[in-house]
Amino acid sequence: MQFQNILQFDKARWMMAKRLTIEGRVQGVGYRASFAGKALALGLAGWVRNRQNGAVEACIDGDAAAIETIILWATRGPPAALVRNVTIEDAGELLLSDGSFKILPTQ
Repeated sequence: MQFQNILQFDKARWMMAKRLTIEGRVQGVGYRASFAGKALALGLAGWVRNRQNGAVEACIDGDAAAIETIILWATRGPPAALVRNVTIEDAGELLLSDGSFKILPTQ
């Protein structure tokens, strides 16, 4: 029983959740679909959506190294994007997720 608790703690130590706001020319360039594909390839869960102010917002959870990788990708985005800024915030607790990644409607 004690061994199981150590494994759960160790897994939680390497997991995290982040909220990203990506600004620039990021709508109408395939950013959301590309982000979702990259997130799934990295084994991340969460969602991505356009914002009415022209930004893209994403909430991701998973392995810390995978999150670092997608944050680096987010600063460039797909070829037609021109990313001006990426704001990164802790999303608090890990998302309750079935392991899927969704593209949500604009908000």
